Amino acid sequence: MRLRTKKGFTLIETVIAMVILSTGILLLVNSSGSSFMRVRKTQLNTEVAALLQRKMVEVQIEYRDKALDSIPEEKADDFGSDYPQYSWKLESKMFEIPDLSATLSSRDGGANEMLISIIKQLSEFIGKAVKEVKVTVIYKGSKKPLEFSATTYFLDYNKDLPMGVPGGGG
Repeated sequence: MRLRTKKGFTLIETVIAMVILSTGILLLVNSSGSSFMRVRKTQLNTEVAALLQRKMVEVQIEYRDKALDSIPEEKADDFGSDYPQYSWKLESKMFEIPDLSATLSSRDGGANEMLISIIKQLSEFIGKAVKEVKVTVIYKGSKKPLEFSATTYFLDYNKDLPMGVPGGGG
């Protein structure tokens, strides 16, 4: 009598092969899913950057060489049917410089009154001659709207810089 040799895989070998194969497939699916999300996020960032740049250029062209008063404090609209999931808003305010008097006075030796007065005059001038304009693009295609902003500054070159000396006659 001759002994028969068994040819084929045992149950354990088959189970181990299936575990290895399913782990590989799972890793492949996870990798492609996260790649898709990265591509989508990159596409969103590219669209937002392009729309934000476009709107900022439009604002700069519209208000260049115009009085600062002509820039509205608030304005909003959408990008039309080409980009229905996006809208934009504009917010503007006069530029505010923090009071530097305390900082100047606290340094070694302090600051004299003339320097503090000049700094205050300069701060007032800048506050009247500079307007901060912030443009925000809003993406409404997700659960919570995402906002992306850029800020620019307009300067009124027609404002005269006060050069009066405090306490001086003249």
